Amino acid sequence: MADNKNFTDLHHIKEAICIDTNRVYDSCADKDCLTDLRVYLTDRGQCILENASSVRPRAAEILNCLVEVEKVPFNKGCYSVDLTFFVKVCLDAYTCPTASPTILEGLVTFNKKCILYGSEGNVKIFSSSFVCDGFDDQNPIGNTNPRAKVQVVDPIILDANICRICDCCNTMGNCCDSVPNHICRCFEGNFGCCEGEKAIKVTLGIFTIVQLERDVQMLIPAYDFCVPTKECCCDTEDPCDTFRKISFPIDEFFPPNANDCSCEMNFKPNNNCGCK
Repeated sequence: MADNKNFTDLHHIKEAICIDTNRVYDSCADKDCLTDLRVYLTDRGQCILENASSVRPRAAEILNCLVEVEKVPFNKGCYSVDLTFFVKVCLDAYTCPTASPTILEGLVTFNKKCILYGSEGNVKIFSSSFVCDGFDDQNPIGNTNPRAKVQVVDPIILDANICRICDCCNTMGNCCDSVPNHICRCFEGNFGCCEGEKAIKVTLGIFTIVQLERDVQMLIPAYDFCVPTKECCCDTEDPCDTFRKISFPIDEFFPPNANDCSCEMNFKPNNNCGCK
């Protein structure tokens, strides 16, 4: 693959070629702290919660994100991106201080909205790679809005508390009928009307990047074909030879000092630095 080539040298350009690619017209990055989000539990989880006296956060995982793109009226070229996140949270439920905790899993859902510029386009795109009545049906195109792409990392559970159901903000109504089936399959038990006196509310920290992109044709310089230069090797090495190539993990035996950590924050000498 064209190693050690200076791609800034115009003399290496062979031709200009046209490619079909996705161009990002606008994007934004957010750092959100979402407070007092209700954790929806299955019938099994609700029974565990009713006997618990406290909960502690464990982990959170994003199961899915529903994305909708709509035009913004009276603002040409701008679109609103509505995001609905489904997050699986894992908590430790304690019945008493001396007992071992019980793992409790629940669902958190929240919405986010942003407005981005996506330009104008009136072309509907179809492809010959899809066969009519085939296994991979071509989705009908109902509008010419740009595509939205969402990049997100799993949230951080900053806080979790037990509260009364009447004190918790219910974002999905009295029942959990609006939970998609593929989300319900990620939990043990059934979501239904919450029968009980206790609920859980959590605070999540989440980082997201939202992009609006369209299919465009762009003219780019071509240097050469990407011909692989590495041979495919199928020989199995001796396990001991492979182990000898691994460097000795000095940092695992001798953790670095705080002065050796390249953290962005200024830590005091007595604080522990979490950098690796």
